[in-house]
Amino acid sequence: MAIANFKGANLSQCDLAGLNLSQAKFPEANLTQTNLCAVNLTLADLSHANLSGADLRGADLSRTDLSGANLTGANLTGANWREAKLTGAILPDGTVHE
Repeated sequence: MAIANFKGANLSQCDLAGLNLSQAKFPEANLTQTNLCAVNLTLADLSHANLSGADLRGADLSRTDLSGANLTGANLTGANWREAKLTGAILPDGTVHE
């Protein structure tokens, strides 16, 4: 599934655990309460996506664009954030990253 385009897609409550979604496009997608455990999202575009309540445990988010994304209540335990773009993202605790 690498380099797939899910712009604006409704993937709420889907089970995508363990998939290779590197470089995939998810701008403005609805990923609320989606299972994204151990997913490879390296270089993916999740800008302005709704990831509230999503399970991202162990996900690889290195160099991922999460600008403007909503991560309220998301589980990010063990996720790799190296060089991720977080400008304007709403973090799990509700704070906005500047």
